[in-house]
Amino acid sequence: MAKNKIDFDVVRELVLVLSGVEESTIHGAPSWKVGGKLLACPAHHQSAEPNSLAVRIDADQRAELIAAEPSIYYVTDHYVKYPMVLVRLAAINRNALRDLLEKAWRFTNSKKKTSGR
Repeated sequence: MAKNKIDFDVVRELVLVLSGVEESTIHGAPSWKVGGKLLACPAHHQSAEPNSLAVRIDADQRAELIAAEPSIYYVTDHYVKYPMVLVRLAAINRNALRDLLEKAWRFTNSKKKTSGR
């Protein structure tokens, strides 16, 4: 295995093991959905840094992630109104990404927490 580099292939590998996740596309890029709801996709808006992943997450959890690890997690004005956190793939490790995707899966499957969209 070449280093521990996290790229969208690693994201795909980690997210597709989660129950009910399907690969789709959004704006011509791969995306992953569960129950028809967006779970994660490349952050495609021009305000996002290159090689960033947008992950659906509760606003409170987003705030905690950004406060704890601002070098990994961030949000731009475009994404602030959505239940999303942006992730710098070059800065995150595999275990942290797996944990984040599992949190996102639980949030996306939750019937009660649908803040934003």
